[in-house]
Amino acid sequence: MPSRKKTSMFASSFCTCVCSFVLICVVLATPQWVSSRLRFSGTISNITISLRYGLFTATCEQFVEAGIQVTENTFQVADALGSGSSRSLTIATIALLVLALLSSLLSAGFTCTNAVSNPYQTFLGAVGVYTWNSACGVLILLAMILFPVNVEGNRLSEDLARGGCSIPLQTALGSKHNYGYSYWIMLLILFLNIASFTIIYFYDHARYSKKKEQERPIENAPKDVILF
Repeated sequence: MPSRKKTSMFASSFCTCVCSFVLICVVLATPQWVSSRLRFSGTISNITISLRYGLFTATCEQFVEAGIQVTENTFQVADALGSGSSRSLTIATIALLVLALLSSLLSAGFTCTNAVSNPYQTFLGAVGVYTWNSACGVLILLAMILFPVNVEGNRLSEDLARGGCSIPLQTALGSKHNYGYSYWIMLLILFLNIASFTIIYFYDHARYSKKKEQERPIENAPKDVILF
């Protein structure tokens, strides 16, 4: 059976992994990744589009020049994007998050295993926890980088406005983007992965130091315990 210290530290790491898993589910499920405001020239007057979207669904609100709301509709992101590079990067972002979800689940499983048993010298031990925590953190970081690249570089919001809003749009006159809580939650997930990694590192370091202390050479032992 593992010691009480090991159980408590791996249990703490398990809790952070579970929180990370839940938050990744929230990130995937919620549509509050970006709020964009875009201006287009219309056939009669300029049109302002207000977009709120995530990885799967988007909501489009249209306003005429005087600020009067014309229409509001919800649509699927995949249907609006067609087959361009914006769609490819959106799919890549989803894939990264799904892999991060699996890594977080594996990390939780490994920490739970170590909290109740002693597979310490195998991959199921600290090495496995380090591996899956690191993988989850790297995947989340890549998703955090890739999504803004898609929004800013590929003009994702403009593509969604053209493909998902119900009236024809002419030339884009300008845009402004604000990233919502669904995006910034990923930063919290990174911190949770770092916390889980740090907890196991401190336990591993303390265990290593104690082992070295027990294996110190006999010449460093107190003279009164040396037998001649």
